[in-house]
Amino acid sequence: MPLKAPTIVFDLDGTLVDTAPDLVASLNHTIAVADLPPVGYEDLTHLVGQGARAMIARAFALRGAPLADEDLQPLLDRFIAHYMAGMPGDSRPYPGLVDALGRLREAGFRLAVCTNKMESLALPLIEKLGLAHHFSAIAGGDTFTVRKPDPGHITATIQRAGGDPRLAVMVGDSVNDILAARNAGIPSIVVPFGYSDVPIAELGADRQIDHFDELTPDLLAQLLRK
Repeated sequence: MPLKAPTIVFDLDGTLVDTAPDLVASLNHTIAVADLPPVGYEDLTHLVGQGARAMIARAFALRGAPLADEDLQPLLDRFIAHYMAGMPGDSRPYPGLVDALGRLREAGFRLAVCTNKMESLALPLIEKLGLAHHFSAIAGGDTFTVRKPDPGHITATIQRAGGDPRLAVMVGDSVNDILAARNAGIPSIVVPFGYSDVPIAELGADRQIDHFDELTPDLLAQLLRK
């Protein structure tokens, strides 16, 4: 039986797309209802990574404000409505990404997205940015019963894409991405332009790329041989 095509799995926020402007705008719109001071980009690395619900809760904690469990869902609804209404807003793919995706597909790689962002927010964002056709699967933080850093989130995404977890590479920007890949036994690549709240050198990725021009079939083949 021939081997399946290798699968390259990408995180979304801070890896494929710079979503910071719109995440900050929608979060500030949301917490304004509680009269909290707005957050800035410098706060974002401490807020993102576990989806919108966690981001809102962390923003309240950052401002030292109490947040009752029953108040979180209305705030989440407010965030989603604002974020969806402006999509794609100022969010843009990182430089070199589109060319890299085309290059990898032409070389026979299977591509997928594994993000902790809600699927209902991730899918339309990717579609509105004209990127959806590159991916065999797009999995959000609520697509399965687990999410990153649980390795099952990555392996289930790979399987949904028709790939084999034994022949895959994860590309991400944060500890959730690299830890999930490590736990799944999958080599990882880290990018420095995302939203990690610790120096990326401390994440333990197998490789670092500083621009998507460096994401080549040869580099991926080297990692897969390991």
